[in-house]
Formats: sequence, C-alpha cells, structure tokens
Amino acid sequence: MKNRLLVLAAVIIAANCTFAKELAPPKSPEADTTKPGLVKIAGNATMDSPAFQYLTELSDEVGARVTGSPEAQKAVDWSVAKMKSIGLQNVHTEKWNLWKGWTRGTAEAVMLAPLHRPLAISAMGWTGSTPAGGVDADIAVANLFDLEAELRNASKFRGKIVYVVAQGKPRQNFWTVFGNYASFLRQLHAAGAIAVIGGDFGFKPEGMHLTHTGILGFNVDEEIPVVSTTREDGGQIDRFLAEGKNVRLHVNIQNKFTNGPIESANVVGEITGREHPEQVVVIGGHLDSWDLSEGTTDNGVGVACALAAADAIVKSGVRPRRTMRFVLWTGEEQGFGGSLAYMKRHASEIKDHVAAVVLDNGQGPVKEFQLGGRDDLIPAFDPFADSLENIREIKVTAEMELESDTAPFILAGLPGINLAQDPAEYKFTHHSEADALEAVKPDVLTQDATIMALTAYWIADRPERFASPWPAERTARMLRETGQFEKLNAFGLWTFGNLGQSPQ
Repeated sequence: MKNRLLVLAAVIIAANCTFAKELAPPKSPEADTTKPGLVKIAGNATMDSPAFQYLTELSDEVGARVTGSPEAQKAVDWSVAKMKSIGLQNVHTEKWNLWKGWTRGTAEAVMLAPLHRPLAISAMGWTGSTPAGGVDADIAVANLFDLEAELRNASKFRGKIVYVVAQGKPRQNFWTVFGNYASFLRQLHAAGAIAVIGGDFGFKPEGMHLTHTGILGFNVDEEIPVVSTTREDGGQIDRFLAEGKNVRLHVNIQNKFTNGPIESANVVGEITGREHPEQVVVIGGHLDSWDLSEGTTDNGVGVACALAAADAIVKSGVRPRRTMRFVLWTGEEQGFGGSLAYMKRHASEIKDHVAAVVLDNGQGPVKEFQLGGRDDLIPAFDPFADSLENIREIKVTAEMELESDTAPFILAGLPGINLAQDPAEYKFTHHSEADALEAVKPDVLTQDATIMALTAYWIADRPERFASPWPAERTARMLRETGQFEKLNAFGLWTFGNLGQSPQ
C-alpha cells in the first residue's frame, strides 16, 4: 500500500507540475533570456542597416525579375553574392523547374469607334498573342458572375474581343469563380475569340492610369491573349456600352512561350544554431517579380528586409539556439513554385522546422503578426510583440496569408508568420508601372527589416521550442473552420482529401 501511495503521489505531483507549467504566464524576452541578443541586433538593424542600399541595387542594377528569365537568373546571382558578403553559412541555390517560360512582348490597343484614340493595355503573364500585326474587332461583353450562361452560346464570341465585367451578384463563391476562369478562357479561345480584356476579372484596377499584370491561375498558361486596361479607359468603354454604342478596337499583342520546362532556383543561406542546429526557423521573401516596372514593392522590399535582417544578426555577433535559414524564393507569382519546391526538397526536415517568417505585403510599416491559423501560439507571442512597443504597436492574430509563400508552411501545419503591413499604397504599386523605388520610404524599410530580424531571432533563440507542425487532420480542420477550403481548392492546393470534415 505504501508503494502504491508513493506512486500515486508522484503521479499527482507530476500532473500538478504539468498543470502549473500550462498555466504559467508566457515569458517576455527579458525573462526568457533572449533580450540581450535582441538589443544588440536592434542596434545594428537601426543604426547600420543596408536595407535601402540592397533595395536600390535590386531595383536599378537588376530590375524586373520574371521567373525563368535572364533577369531572374541575374537576381539569383546577386542574392548569392549578397548572402556571402553578409557572412551567412552554407550559401547555395536550390534548383527547380517551372512548367513553362514566358516573355512579354508588344501590347498595343487603339479604339477605332465610336472614338479614335489609343488605349493603355498590359498583357497578363503566361497568356498568348494575336496574329502578327494585330487585328480589328468589336467588343462583346461577358459577365464574370455568370460564366456558365455565357458559354451556352459561346459562338457569339467568335471574332470578338471579349470584355469581362462583374455584373450583379455572383452565383458561386468568388474563389470557385476564380478557379473556373482559366477554363472559361480556354473555351473562349476554342470558340474563336480574338482576345480578352479581363486581367482584373471584370473589376476596376486601382490607381490613376495604371494597368496591373499577373497570372490568371496557378501554374496555368493561356493561348488566348488576355490584357488589363486602366480604370480610365475601362470607364469610357463601360459608358459607351451602357449607351448601346458599338465599340471597335485594334489590338496587337505579342508574347512568347518556351517549348517546355525552364530552370529556376531559390537562394539559401544560414546562421547555424548553437544548441539545436537541426531545428530551423525560415526567414524570407520572394525574389521574382512582374515586369511593368522595377519589382521594388513586390517583393524587393521583402528581399531587402530578409537580407538586412541577416546582416544585423551577423554583425551583432550573437548566435541563436536554432538554425536561422534565409530563403529567397522564385516562382511566387506563378503559384508559389519556389516555396512549394522548397517544401518538397526538405520534406524529411519539416518535422524539425519551427516557423517561417515572411514579408510580402508591400512597402508599408508592419502592423500585425499573423500566425497562420495557429491560435494556440498567440499567448506565447504576445509578450514579444509587447516588447516592441518602443518601435511600434503591432497586434498578434491567428490570421493567415494564403496568397504568398507563407501558404506552403501553413499547409504543413507550421506557423507561416506573415508580417502584415499597412496596405494603403500597395494596391496601386503591386504588379503595376508604379512598382518602383520611389514608392519606398527608407525609414519604414529599415523599421520593417528590424522587426523581421528581431522576430526571427526571438523564435530561434527561445529556450523552449516555439512550435511544431500540427498533424494533417488538425490543419485540415482549422482550414475548413476558417473558410479556406474554397480558396485552396481553387488554387489547386487542397491536398487533404476529406480530412477535417465535421461528422455528419
């Protein structure tokens, strides 16, 4: 009996210790011993930051960086050189193949009736061409919100320039409509349509006299030429159509595809952990961009912040408990090609990954730490966020960014931490002619790079591991409960099958 009582007492004590540990308040950086390192990093990051210099070089010496292009390879070479000059370890590239390469060519449009005037257009990425020299054709309207009905009489689009509008209320979830758009374009091409003005999916582009480019699906290309036009030119076309006037255009769109896959590469460099080198915290942004301007805000800013964060940590002389892996991905704009390739290449290591910290929301100041659906991590993260109050107040949420390189990490059950930024001007600059260095304020860039450095180091240096991957069932359930199924399914990224469904 005495032995049984001793065993029972030991069990109760252990349970109480576990319960007390669970109830113990999360530690601040001062209490968890990370503060001295954070202070050193903050000093270097704020007083000796190369962030704006990096961004200037990337914008002016490299320029636009479409995945698979010679300019993208130049960016890869530039990034390797920068990581080595910073003093990162194990600097290397990790190659992967894009399904097809694409090069932008001519995009010209002239309104022939009811007025004669030039129009501003830009081709969407991975879309095709008109016959050489261009064609003259009338506009025919198609409603994005009723694509099924539009295709019942697809012959009406033969020989026409299809003008996509968003009228009325959608009959389906928007992400389902998005997922069906590529199929709609292929059927228009089969029906003999000449071209499509629908790069903004029937919505009006942001900004004054700006076009916006982009891809029209994940890992898809379209033979039919698809363009965007400006808010102003689109507005005039809308008015003419509303008045019942025939609108006739001349369009000449010339783009080129490669015949097959084309090589790309991610760039990787590390600071090896001193106690748990096998545990990895990823810090990164995407190196590729679109090509209407310099690719500065999308995502040169993220690249500059990641490199400047590495620079500040190396200069400080501190070494984290866990490995910090800095990764610059390519192929983000074509459907996370680089970050998905990273996850595939490092599949056996994902169990040892702790988190990914990504900046890809433009040029504004960081305003929110989005923990990628991991609401269980908010209590541990809050004290760190509070410690940054002298820099700025940043809230902590479980929100997730599934339209950037955080997504593959979230799908793997990890905290894909998005450093969400003030989006005020980003909606104008991204994918547009305004995506240039002039849109970035050096002081805001330095602050964002500092926050990125401190966040990543704090996660990497905590005595306790910050996070481990959730099992697939729990991840799938979280994604379904937060309404992400339709989006991920439209992107072709839902790999969980029936996991996470509520019992009937």
